Amino acid sequence: MITVSIAPYAPRKVFLFLAAIISLASASCFAGSPFLSVPTTPYDHQMSRIRPVLTAKAGAGNGDVSLILVNHWIGDLRAIPYGFSMEWKTPAEVQSGDVADCKGKAVALYNQMHSRGAENLRLVIGKRTSMSRKTHAWLEWSTNGSTYVLDPTINWSASRADRLGRGSYIPLYAYSGSQKYRAATSTMLARNDSRNNFWDTASAPAAH
Repeated sequence: MITVSIAPYAPRKVFLFLAAIISLASASCFAGSPFLSVPTTPYDHQMSRIRPVLTAKAGAGNGDVSLILVNHWIGDLRAIPYGFSMEWKTPAEVQSGDVADCKGKAVALYNQMHSRGAENLRLVIGKRTSMSRKTHAWLEWSTNGSTYVLDPTINWSASRADRLGRGSYIPLYAYSGSQKYRAATSTMLARNDSRNNFWDTASAPAAH
């Protein structure tokens, strides 16, 4: 008879395993990229001007927001000439101004959709491509079983997230109402950017 001795798992390994399970359970999947809820992000201070837009009470009726209507709004905002601003413009400032950047256009679209009752809508800050040296802002919207990337700065209509290349629209942080999120991949990207002086977690660069 052969006896087999099974050594108990080291407490540290058990703890790490449980921590991993808890982290996965708390992750929200946006466009295939897990987001973790966080209390703060490096962008909180500069976004104070548009926080009332993000946390405003949603309008009634998600059924009023169709993809056709969203594409119409994207087209209107895309037609506004691009002009960079250090500050996050409010939707009123975007509509009344001559130019707007990705931050202003994304917030203006968020406001239009949120006020009409759109759900599962997120304002995302990240990289347009893996080669981008500056950050970018866009929206992600999950509806009818699909997630769409809404970028009124570059695109004229919504794009299915699952049809975009892996090297495009790389999220770092996201906002949805009063909730704040960090992408699971953002830590490594932030470290890589900090080595090249393009990312500073203490003073985040303004999205372009």
